[in-house]
Amino acid sequence: MINQPVVKLGIVGVSRDCFPASLTKARLAALMAEVKKAALPEVYDCPVVIENDVDTYKALDWAKANDINAVCMFLGNFGPEGPTTLFVQKFGGPAMVLAAKEEGKANLANDRGDALCGVLNFSYNVGLRRLKVYIPEYPNVNPVEAVKELADFRNIARVVNGVRNLKVIGFGPRPWDFLACNAPIQPMYDLGIEVQENSELDLKKAFDEITLKPGKQAEIEAVAKDMEAELGKGNKYPEIINKMAQLEVTLMDWYDTNKGGSKFAVFANKCWPAWQPIFEFEPCYVNSRLTGRGIPVACEVDLYGALSEYMAECATEKAATLLDINNSVPADVIPAGANLAGADLKDLYMGFHCGNTCSSCMKSCEIKYQLIQARLMSPDITKGTLEGQIAPGKSTMFRIQSNSDSKLVSYIAQGEFLDVDPCSFGGIGIHAIPGFARFYRHVLVGKRFPHHGAYAFEHCGKVLFEALKMLGVEDINTPLPAGQLYPGENPFAL
Repeated sequence: MINQPVVKLGIVGVSRDCFPASLTKARLAALMAEVKKAALPEVYDCPVVIENDVDTYKALDWAKANDINAVCMFLGNFGPEGPTTLFVQKFGGPAMVLAAKEEGKANLANDRGDALCGVLNFSYNVGLRRLKVYIPEYPNVNPVEAVKELADFRNIARVVNGVRNLKVIGFGPRPWDFLACNAPIQPMYDLGIEVQENSELDLKKAFDEITLKPGKQAEIEAVAKDMEAELGKGNKYPEIINKMAQLEVTLMDWYDTNKGGSKFAVFANKCWPAWQPIFEFEPCYVNSRLTGRGIPVACEVDLYGALSEYMAECATEKAATLLDINNSVPADVIPAGANLAGADLKDLYMGFHCGNTCSSCMKSCEIKYQLIQARLMSPDITKGTLEGQIAPGKSTMFRIQSNSDSKLVSYIAQGEFLDVDPCSFGGIGIHAIPGFARFYRHVLVGKRFPHHGAYAFEHCGKVLFEALKMLGVEDINTPLPAGQLYPGENPFAL
């Protein structure tokens, strides 16, 4: 995947002055041996063990010199909470804490580290400095357990660093009767995101002029051949391949020339109703290809949808998609004895979009025309959707959103796309989330979320939940188990 941070994780050992620093050094060495055995990439141990604030600045110099962009504070013993949290504060990037477990009876006589106790004081000092630090559910670990926590934290840090260095590029305003995904952009700036909003005319001008740029015509031809190879027999409308390739090259050129000082960028582009008469094809397949490489292109100018897709991709290092939480599933669509992944029939729904899910995430797909828009305009100008059944497997539905009061809200729900024919059009799949019916009513509807959700193609709720907390999002919603009421849920209606 392109367009994502490379996490360079530094492990910084700390030691309280009344404990031997050698204890931290030995435990850090054991941890790094397990990191090497697990082949965890881009993890480095700091040669400075922090015992005082002079060491803090030496460790900061090491982190800067080695381009470290995420840190784990490793308490090999009780640790000095002041110098430790000072490092986190001055470092400024994503940080976590781990504490070494006592190895066994033989160590307790003279080599007890008391790191379990040290995490308490570390946490208090984190509060004093008003820092956001990732503390795992079980922060006291042996080296094998530590590696598992570090692997999760690398994903969390990738999401956080990605968001803090992101530009969201939009083309066009929302259609009048599709205002749902419009939202205040102030919270994006609060997250450190840059926002560039453009007119559809800007994109059309760039599209028309791209062939005049040196080398771009050859690039368009190469992209067209790549599209043909990807689609194979699914290339049902070869006459529009060159136009779609021209759009892809245009968007990538805009990405390269407008990313500016940001390290990463995503798009949120208008795709109807003026698009089809002006461009004479649908942008969906092109959107799917960029999203599949790591540059989400959200349809319908859904700025927060693009951000949500990007966070899902950073969490998994895999392609994600954006779907309407679209329609209920008739009982006669589900074969007798079908595995519903722990959900009831009322918890099933179809996730649908015109055709923006990349081919690698589809069970089968081909280029078609957009049926809904073809009811209002010629099918000849609505070709370009990538349609078929979404591949079955684990998934995470996710959205970060500003509400109308400029407050960030979010939801995360893990589920599964079923291997059941949805019997309908578009890029579509039957999605199962245990308890979804109540979650839909009391979170999605009750908290006024829009109809678009981002979907990761694996379970990554843990990573997204912790990344949201580190980014300062407090209102994070998840499905509740039976017997636990949502706020405002009527117990007499169950």
